[in-house]
Amino acid sequence: MVKEILQFIENAKRNNQKLLALLLDPDKISVEDIDKKISIINSKKIDLIFVGGSLLFTNVMDEFIIKLKEVTTKPILLFPGSAMQISKYADGILFLQLISGRNPEYLISNQIIAAPLLKQTSLEVIPTSYILVESGRETTASYISNTKPIPSHKPEIAMATALAGQYLGQRLLYMDAGSGALHPIPTEMIELVSKNIDIPMIIGGGIRTKIQLDNAYNAGATLVVIGTAFEEDASLLEKF
Repeated sequence: MVKEILQFIENAKRNNQKLLALLLDPDKISVEDIDKKISIINSKKIDLIFVGGSLLFTNVMDEFIIKLKEVTTKPILLFPGSAMQISKYADGILFLQLISGRNPEYLISNQIIAAPLLKQTSLEVIPTSYILVESGRETTASYISNTKPIPSHKPEIAMATALAGQYLGQRLLYMDAGSGALHPIPTEMIELVSKNIDIPMIIGGGIRTKIQLDNAYNAGATLVVIGTAFEEDASLLEKF
């Protein structure tokens, strides 16, 4: 799967297949805890493993990825909160551009810092538009990035933003309500965006029930990311 992750996701969209990713945050799950998560990590229902978070209080990214590689063969994608969250041991990285905000640090500055580092690795670099959507309370992502999320009742703004990202050459769209979101992204917003873009859409944040998962898929998501929900209830995967 290495060097073919983007193609895998694009093929899923083309064939109307639905993918599920597990987000692991090294700040919330220790290296030692990975063994306790093996049944979830290696579940046939999980297609991809995302690793990262808005903050990283400990310098364990390499160790974390290496441990994951010992227990799974699933593709591991970095979901970095900054240029500091790069590990050559992963399979790929979502090269994020926070296009819902106007903070230059997350529009281009972090990308410039990361680019020469990524050049020295064999990571599959996937250009990805990143859009934060209001979820009922301020999330770590919006606080750290010092940007306002798109209001959840303004789907037309999300649509225009996503379309701009596609025209700028991004290969994926990631719309995120944020870690620990009170509410998932409204299906009306997902549906409007999906109808107006051609690239695969990733949806994350606030999804805790099968109904919410199905709503995201039915509205047009190709890939849904679950993180906090699994951290709080490991049995949730079977319900999904």
